[in-house]
Amino acid sequence: MANENEINYSDSHKSKDSIMNHLNNIEEPNFDDPPGYVDDISDEELLADVLKDKPKETDGVKSVIIVDGIPKVGPERVDKLKNVLQKIYVSFGKINMVHYPVDENNVTKGYAFFEFASPEQAAEAIRVTNGHKLDKHHIFKVNSFTDFDKYESIPDEWEPPKPQPYVDHGNLKYWLLEQDACDQYSVMFDGGAKTAIYLNAQPEPSLLQEREAWTETYVEWSPLGTYLATFHPRGVALWVGEEFEQFRKFLHTNVQCISFSPREQYLVTFSSIPESREDNHCIYIWEIRTGIKKRSFLADSQPIATWPIFKWSHDDKYFAKLTKDGLSIYETPSFGLLGKKSLKIPGIKNFSWSPTQNIITYWVAEEKDVPARVTLLEIPSRTELRSKNLFSVADCVMHWQKSGCYYCVKVDRYAKAKKEKNELKYSGLHYNFEIFHMKEKNIPVDSIEIKENIIAFAWEPVGNKFAVVHGDAPHISVSFYGIKPGGTVSLLKKFERKQCNRLFWSPNGQFIVLAGLRSMSGKLEFVDTSDFTIMTTTEHFMATDIEWDPTGRYVVSGISWWMHKVDNGFWLYSFQGKLLRKHDLEKFCQLLWRPRPPTLLSEEQLKEVQKNLKKKYSHQFDIKDRMSQSKASKEIVEKRRKLMDDFKNLRSKRLEEFNAKKKCRLELRNGIDTDELDAESENLEEEVIEFLIKEDVTVLED
Repeated sequence: MANENEINYSDSHKSKDSIMNHLNNIEEPNFDDPPGYVDDISDEELLADVLKDKPKETDGVKSVIIVDGIPKVGPERVDKLKNVLQKIYVSFGKINMVHYPVDENNVTKGYAFFEFASPEQAAEAIRVTNGHKLDKHHIFKVNSFTDFDKYESIPDEWEPPKPQPYVDHGNLKYWLLEQDACDQYSVMFDGGAKTAIYLNAQPEPSLLQEREAWTETYVEWSPLGTYLATFHPRGVALWVGEEFEQFRKFLHTNVQCISFSPREQYLVTFSSIPESREDNHCIYIWEIRTGIKKRSFLADSQPIATWPIFKWSHDDKYFAKLTKDGLSIYETPSFGLLGKKSLKIPGIKNFSWSPTQNIITYWVAEEKDVPARVTLLEIPSRTELRSKNLFSVADCVMHWQKSGCYYCVKVDRYAKAKKEKNELKYSGLHYNFEIFHMKEKNIPVDSIEIKENIIAFAWEPVGNKFAVVHGDAPHISVSFYGIKPGGTVSLLKKFERKQCNRLFWSPNGQFIVLAGLRSMSGKLEFVDTSDFTIMTTTEHFMATDIEWDPTGRYVVSGISWWMHKVDNGFWLYSFQGKLLRKHDLEKFCQLLWRPRPPTLLSEEQLKEVQKNLKKKYSHQFDIKDRMSQSKASKEIVEKRRKLMDDFKNLRSKRLEEFNAKKKCRLELRNGIDTDELDAESENLEEEVIEFLIKEDVTVLED
């Protein structure tokens, strides 16, 4: 999986593009249950789903809500009360009817009935305004009219819930205990019909699991590697453990996209097919541990193009989405709006969360005489930590460094402006990078300018460097910049005339792959940024994807069948660019490394390990490497010997079968023993003739 800090401007990430291209071209879903997705729905449950759409008496009142806790006023103040409530509830949709009950003195009774145009509008009004504080004496209590039936049907005697049987799925982090820290990866091939899980052992990978029709479209690992998600006509399934047993399934018809929260507590699913006429919400948020649906939302016009719609804070406490001229921030586990209202931000274009803090940042477009603006907010207090005004802005793209130490805004600026007929006319673009130093007091900002076209940008995940691909072919350059603590941004190295349109940093920093994917014929350069040495230059023609393993020891380049229909397969390299293996797979589609959770070591402990790496640990690793190499050689010899023994056994078995059918062959061939004729032709004598060739040697003199 590509790092979040890697952004490409001319050619978006190929892994995501491959999946989206595949989703847009898949055939109509087959609603038969595929292997691996066990259908345990009983006939009673199916019948309940059918009867669910049967008309009920309450169908006509699902759009009606009851607002309690409003002021009790006389006839002289009723109009004012109605105007206040009308302003509050008209924002949720069309109101068909409002009724204010009164007593014998024409004084309102403190509650009112609102009928909306649809049940969805009524549900949203209940969710947002329940608990709304009109003033210090009046707090709304809002319910649906159908709640009366629900509350009346509550039994008088309370029955404790029955305990659910515990299912032991084993150690869900077992792969982290692998002795040599070998990583796992998933491979989809045969056009997606087969999915396999491998252990990246040396010298050959070990097959852990292989299944046919394990998924309908693609697979996805959770952020910490605990779950493997597969897609099916009736929903999504999660698989765990050494045998990849089904952990839980989430029923959502024809799911197209999913996203996990960073700590794997929640799962977001999207389907373009609503579950029923009553519920036309297409986005569900589930609690993974219990499988409970926590909340649902309506979909935007093109959710796949902007997926994920919801962006999560690093600790799963908050998630947010863009609205029209605003930002809605929700909190967990209540899944209600933070502060019971959205942020009104006219002109907001995009936002993102810090990967390590509950800080949200957004940018607002320029309008007339008001400049564009980048703002950082602390959540939940909504305190503004820093802002930056920007002028002549065409577009902005935000980049967080994985460690959260730096935040960069790439600003596309209009180069020149001329005033014609009282209107500004712009021509050309140049680019600025606004660097926010998040760990320093008052968050200072540095700025660098590049006037050439920007193709790609990527932060070093662990460190203080970033790389930029800029220019136009054939004059494409790759520039590396460094940031000193408390200092400014400086240019460290510039490579010119490179065939590069993508940047792939190692998860542990220092090493980077400069890749020219697809249109640039798959040229790869492996660079050590400690001294900017180009370690290896190679080529994987028409490569579509590059994937680093979580430890930063290996790199994979692949040609996905979803993007290119020939030469499908993947190649494995060391971090230095040494080609280790080639795997040519029929209709290879996707390779994903299984992620690892963050290390439990502190920064001080990591620095101590790096400091003593050569003195204390290097010798141990060298001994272990030699032992593993000898072990690998022994395993190869044993494997070849086993293959030869299997061949000899098979040949002996076939000879016995051949001899047993000799009588039948004689009958079919009128008694002529063709075996002897074949033997005579095989037992021909060979005569070796040697020729002595005299070679003339002519010595040329000067």
